[in-house]
Amino acid sequence: MSKKHIFRFNIRDIYNRPGQMRELTHEAQLTETWGEGISRVKAGAEVGLQIRFESVHEGILATVSAATEAESECARCLKNFTQDIKVDFTELFAYNLTEDEEYGVRGDQIDLEFPLRDAVVLALPFTPVCDSDCEGLDPATGEPYESGVAVAKVPEVDPRWAALADFSIRTGSKN
Repeated sequence: MSKKHIFRFNIRDIYNRPGQMRELTHEAQLTETWGEGISRVKAGAEVGLQIRFESVHEGILATVSAATEAESECARCLKNFTQDIKVDFTELFAYNLTEDEEYGVRGDQIDLEFPLRDAVVLALPFTPVCDSDCEGLDPATGEPYESGVAVAKVPEVDPRWAALADFSIRTGSKN
């Protein structure tokens, strides 16, 4: 089964024409999951792109804005949720690849998949949280705290000092 190149674009009309530019909008569904762990963009997710290709002397400069939706698991309460991911990047696709360039023009095409995937994966949160006010799980029951319910904080006593909890000093004079 051959891989479908959903982020490959023909740039024949601006190839080796410095000063020429083309803008386009592109939407595609991912064929594979991007990201691992508790935050990822699953296969089948829609990715919307706003692209500007500019021909320069060294190659084609691609300026891309992308938007998609990631599925995550809250690092505090373990609830599954979705969140919008937006990334912007600019990459030069060189006509003649050298050791310094990572991406190049292949024939008369540019493949945005690798720089796009890198940008999206780097934008995924390392510790996603469903809500900034999420209080997480109750350590005693393992159940999520009810939202809006005040949680009574029990001060922890260092076990080394626990024996002194009942100790009291009597004040007064002895006759």
